[in-house]
Amino acid sequence: MEDSFTALTAQIAQLPTVPLAIALAFILGIGARFISLPPLAGFLLAGFVLNLLGVRSNAVIEEIADAGVMLLLFTIGLKMRLKTLTRPDVWGVATMHSLGTVVGFGAALYLLAQFGPRFIRDISFEGALLIAFALSFSSTVFGVKVLDERGEANALHGRTTVGILVIQDMFAVTFMSLAAAKAPSIWAFGLVGLLLLRPVLNAVLDRVGYRELLPLFGLFTAVVLGAGLFHVVGLKADLGALVFGLMMAPHKRSEELADALFGFKEVLLIGFFLDIGLSGKPTLEHLSIALILVLLLPIQAGLFFLLLARFKLRARSAFLASMSLSTYSEFGLIVCAVSADNGWIDRGWVMVLAMAVSLSFFLLAPLNIKPHKYYRGMLKFLRRFESKDRHAEDLPLEIGDATIAIFGMGRVGTGAYEYLSRRHGGGVVIGIESNLEKVDQHQRAGRNVIHGDATDSDFWERVHAAPHHLQSVLLAMPEHRANMYAVQQIKSDNFTGFIGALAKFPDHARLLEAAGVHAVFNMYAEAGAGFAASVEDAMGDKSKTKSA
Repeated sequence: MEDSFTALTAQIAQLPTVPLAIALAFILGIGARFISLPPLAGFLLAGFVLNLLGVRSNAVIEEIADAGVMLLLFTIGLKMRLKTLTRPDVWGVATMHSLGTVVGFGAALYLLAQFGPRFIRDISFEGALLIAFALSFSSTVFGVKVLDERGEANALHGRTTVGILVIQDMFAVTFMSLAAAKAPSIWAFGLVGLLLLRPVLNAVLDRVGYRELLPLFGLFTAVVLGAGLFHVVGLKADLGALVFGLMMAPHKRSEELADALFGFKEVLLIGFFLDIGLSGKPTLEHLSIALILVLLLPIQAGLFFLLLARFKLRARSAFLASMSLSTYSEFGLIVCAVSADNGWIDRGWVMVLAMAVSLSFFLLAPLNIKPHKYYRGMLKFLRRFESKDRHAEDLPLEIGDATIAIFGMGRVGTGAYEYLSRRHGGGVVIGIESNLEKVDQHQRAGRNVIHGDATDSDFWERVHAAPHHLQSVLLAMPEHRANMYAVQQIKSDNFTGFIGALAKFPDHARLLEAAGVHAVFNMYAEAGAGFAASVEDAMGDKSKTKSA
């Protein structure tokens, strides 16, 4: 029986690597989905299964993984605003957490070395500090992915999380440049001239349209211009993709470009998760040390939470950010590999950290599906650590005496706002829009419109935290998922007033009604009926004119 199993695994291992990897990733990814785990847990498991079958990583999988990380960092840059990185609660927390982890974990690892396996006993104090430095990083891939899946990338805790991740990535890039013992090319100084390229890129983005050229332009900018140029001048390619994303972030189509790249990014990142599992054969020694490192994750999360709370974030914002930041990182794995290449630590630590990264993903992935539930369970305890002062973006949101709120101030929302304002008075109606430029336009036009995003859970918490007199809520957002999320948040506050919503398709309308919406306006069906009624009226007027 054992011989036949060995023969079968040997035959499987001889299959083409990429098709086999795709098949396993899909089967285990959808299996993870069926048991309420995120698919990335299945992708990681697929990498380890391939490893056990004797499959090894190859150039194709590594290229796919690298491209996925480049696109991830590029899209992070597209959504990031440079002023976020200058916030004290971002760079301050990132710096203090890194220092605390290096000192605390470094000392603990050095003490552990007195009793551990051979490759641990050989570690120097400097080596222990290097490993602790590698452990101080949080996974950019994991953090951004869970925020995207929960629709919280634009929330305060989401932007804070991404900002901290970017600062950490800068620490990693600086270390790797110093560890390489070679300065970047003299041409690296010429990268300052990239600012002159920005108007050209903006002009091209204005003209690429909405179909296949839009994502292709994103791939060209991230992989060819960003990663390629930085690699040529001796800087890390991933950093180039991030910088070009930051350069294009102010453009009005930056979010649209990020959305166009979403599918490419998600598929290519599967290669990254597979590559972690394929990175080498672990031993029981490696596994035992990795498990000890995983036991330290609550300390990582607790340190993040305490620091963020001290920087005036609400307990909820600090908790959600710390949950997203509490894994070990792919950048830490790279730092460890560079240190091993230079002979500063034993190469066994690379496998230990690879396993620790994977195990941290497995542990934190299910916990990050519904972290709000865990927050509610620890609410009283966590609020003890809140600062008396409050972050400006974490204050309760005052909506005045408005009794009618309209979410989404596009053409339909604006029309509804004008109609209701004429009937009930301007002070009774408030518009809520996620696009800051639209908010400015409406405010200049004299409308009572504030900035808010219905898919941002922080927004709802801020609304709930302030007294309000809302009796009716109209959801005029074009995205069905946004309307559904808003209904859930409204219902969670025991709202008993009237809820109306837009829908594009009959099945969307049924889902909204089942969720508790009292009246659903089918945009296409109602627009068609309205169009026909208008045409019929015009035809009637024309026939009357002829008769006269």
